[in-house]
Amino acid sequence: MALTPAEILRALQPAPPPDPLAGSKWDVVIVGGGHNGLTAAAYLARAGKRVVVLERRDRLGGASTLEEMWPGYVISPCAYLAGLFHQRVIDELGLKSHGLEIVIGDPTYFAPFDDGASFTSWLDPEKTAASIRTFSPGDVDGHFAREALFDRIRDALRPAGDEDVWLDGPPTRAEIEDLLGGDPELIATLFEDSQVDHLRRFYKDERLVTAYAGQGIIGTNASPFDPGTASIDFHHASGRQEGNPGEWGFVMGGMGAVSHALHQAALAAGAVIAVNHPVERIVPGEGVELASGGMVHANIVVANADPAATAQLLGSSAPPDFTNATKAVPRESATVKVTFALTDLPDFGVPHATRAQVEIARSAEAIHESFLAAKRGEVSDELWCELYFQTPYDPSIAPAGKHVLSAFCQYVPYTWADRRPWDDHRNEVGDRVIASIERFAPGFGGLVEHMHVDGPPDLEKRIGLTGGHIFHGSCLPEHMWDRRLSYRTGAPGVYLCGAGTYPGGSVIGINGKNAARAVLVDHSDD
Repeated sequence: MALTPAEILRALQPAPPPDPLAGSKWDVVIVGGGHNGLTAAAYLARAGKRVVVLERRDRLGGASTLEEMWPGYVISPCAYLAGLFHQRVIDELGLKSHGLEIVIGDPTYFAPFDDGASFTSWLDPEKTAASIRTFSPGDVDGHFAREALFDRIRDALRPAGDEDVWLDGPPTRAEIEDLLGGDPELIATLFEDSQVDHLRRFYKDERLVTAYAGQGIIGTNASPFDPGTASIDFHHASGRQEGNPGEWGFVMGGMGAVSHALHQAALAAGAVIAVNHPVERIVPGEGVELASGGMVHANIVVANADPAATAQLLGSSAPPDFTNATKAVPRESATVKVTFALTDLPDFGVPHATRAQVEIARSAEAIHESFLAAKRGEVSDELWCELYFQTPYDPSIAPAGKHVLSAFCQYVPYTWADRRPWDDHRNEVGDRVIASIERFAPGFGGLVEHMHVDGPPDLEKRIGLTGGHIFHGSCLPEHMWDRRLSYRTGAPGVYLCGAGTYPGGSVIGINGKNAARAVLVDHSDD
């Protein structure tokens, strides 16, 4: 029987292990109980390794967890949707038997425009075409040509089955170009194009450019006019969640249900999981030193912490190449996550809007101006916002009749120009997000019962994301594929498994699987 969100939350806060961990000996210590750390733990324990996971917080999941922010609201405070979670991990670890359920949204996408028109994308392409015809009939062919372009890249690089490049070592650009048949359009999409240039090749109507401009900047401190941002759009459309190419879905019970299923799979394989066990230092070849004192001994350490945090834990033991590689990846985030408890769903003018991913933007140029404002240490009057309403699909996460909105927004500064702390600007940012939404859903502010604003420093402090970067560092082309951080740090027996490694950021799980495989290849005789 499926667990309630409250039951999942309690399960993500497990009781302490029966025996003290200081002084204990293991084959593998995993630092961090995020979803990739739990994935690695499950695979390594299934391979016969004695594995212990040490999580510094009081709950598992990292950015994919649950919190009861307000009474009766058990929700995902950071990660909010699943689209890239790898089917191989789901199947091999039997996660559905541990309660994992992902429901693909339909409609999939909704973008309102200033003139009162709107665009809706559906799983049914005929319904999508009909939506475009209501305001820009000449763009129907271009829309499906763009989708076909992404299909060609996805089928070449990430076909369903064993040929998916995410299941192997990271390919070089030359290898990717070969898989793409040398097609200059596909190559430019992955490595060179700005999101705006990419979109304007397919759409004549600027409203559709506005609708999709934000897909090139998700979690990325760049303008949609910057080279390489089209690749961000493809990265997030490269999955096949629940057999639906390019689509995203809601995890029933909240994103913590992903980590709960992985936790249960790791426990079933024999791993030991401990929360409230912060690690002070990684000692290659020996294990880890706990912040509370004492060593947990192991020849192998796998860090689910981001690469910069891992370098700090290694200290003087960090190889120079690894330290330099971590420093080369930009990590200062420009994203803000605003979670709302609502007394009712807002009205965007069509009844289906709140069942879709809602895009809030005035124009690509306005998004660019917001980017420049954040660079100056300011926040613009209006932000690009991506809105997710889970309660129409999953009312279990809120009190009866109430709703939850997860608003993922850009851009905000990490450091304000006036040098005041984030707390001094928190309400201002929240008010600007409300104002941005109200432009298309009048009266939205009156529905807000509670609001929680997480800026980059908040995610850094609470989740441990250096710079507040949700992907452990930039996912622009110069930091992807074989340029992502290696699973092997170069320090003896020390590995990475988080979003800073290949294939990149999001709730994927394959980073943890691939890191576990690297460990098993290197220590096959242990």
